[in-house]
Amino acid sequence: MTQRSLGLIETIGLAAAIEAADAAVKSANVTLVGYELARGDGMTVVKVEGEIGAVNAAIAAAAVAAAKINRVVSTRVIARPAVGIAGMIANGDTVGAEAAPACLSSAAAPVVASAPAPIAPAASVDETAGMAAPADPTAAAASPSAAAAAPRQATDAAQNPTPSEQSAATQLPQAKAGGRSSNGHNGKPKHRHGA
Repeated sequence: MTQRSLGLIETIGLAAAIEAADAAVKSANVTLVGYELARGDGMTVVKVEGEIGAVNAAIAAAAVAAAKINRVVSTRVIARPAVGIAGMIANGDTVGAEAAPACLSSAAAPVVASAPAPIAPAASVDETAGMAAPADPTAAAASPSAAAAAPRQATDAAQNPTPSEQSAATQLPQAKAGGRSSNGHNGKPKHRHGA
């Protein structure tokens, strides 16, 4: 199991930190650990994690985005943080973080396999009619011809449009062009030479 990298960006102001976090998450495949407010000067630290290349790209994009809002104090990328500092990364002051992210520890978490969800049975096919049997057998017994007529009516409506649908289809090109012919600008044809 590969250990994930940690990226930190420290800004002045929460708005710049939120902009930095947004840019970091959108620019690369990183996960936002959270942010932490310092006890003075309005400093905020945004923490992200992921693969080393993605974290480098995310922190670079975050620094550019945060600099447009306010001042960026510092940035840092730690390739493989030590297991002992996991408590410093995700602590009680880190907003949005878990108690201690499992991805920063070197011990692999046990994999819990869940039972697959049961699959609903497929619809049965009536061999004599060649049509799918309805879910409610009493509905088929009450009106077997209505179930067979519905697909035919939908096909007939698609193949034989009503006169109002036909006139709407023929008027469509003129309606798009604002009532004028669509042969070009100022009433001139698009192709002046040749037929």
